[in-house]
Amino acid sequence: MRQIFLDTETTGLNPESGDRIVEIGCIEMVNRRLTGETRHVYLNPERKGNEEAIKVHGLTDAFLADKPKFAAVADDILGFLAGADVVIHNAAFDVGFLNAELKRLGRQPFHTVAAKVTDTLLMAREIFPGKANSLDALCKRLEVDNTHRTLHGALLDAGLLAEVYIRLTRGQDSLVIQAGDDQRPDRTLAVPQLDLSGFNLPVLAPDADELAAHDAVLADLDKASGGKTVWRALAA
Repeated sequence: MRQIFLDTETTGLNPESGDRIVEIGCIEMVNRRLTGETRHVYLNPERKGNEEAIKVHGLTDAFLADKPKFAAVADDILGFLAGADVVIHNAAFDVGFLNAELKRLGRQPFHTVAAKVTDTLLMAREIFPGKANSLDALCKRLEVDNTHRTLHGALLDAGLLAEVYIRLTRGQDSLVIQAGDDQRPDRTLAVPQLDLSGFNLPVLAPDADELAAHDAVLADLDKASGGKTVWRALAA
């Protein structure tokens, strides 16, 4: 399975009002192993950047002035993405900007290039309902080291996203090990299934304080989800 982890940085938040892409970063993974193949470009957006956006990514108008325009790199980027499962955090944002750039060139929209788009923000909301699910929050929760992320950067964030994705999707029946170059890309370490039926495990009943604390956590989750938690619906 070929996946591309993609991130963009932009002049602002709204492509419909003329905001443009200023950076694209892509990292390739095949069979859940990084291949080392990447694409990374800074782009001249042909307009001034928003001050708030520049504070986020640090890419000034002066720095971007001599960078290529999107039209000059479109074929290379699209060729790299063609036929892949493109994994993006908050995909609607990045795809919206990519579609706006493609439309300016009279090209087909992004979904005709990628075989699939996977949104890790939607995945995280399913796995961690009611929690903060920004890339920084997921890095902290899943123990991905992002201490070097002082500014947003498309290639840096694509790399962090790849690590977050592996942790979000890692099954309990196998562990992906990267111990050396001599291993096959698809090699996994199988975890044997053990028969636990012979074990007599003690059951510890919660006390009143523990039950109250548990109910409080459930109430907070129910409030954060707008009353959509499954256990409340089943109880009703």
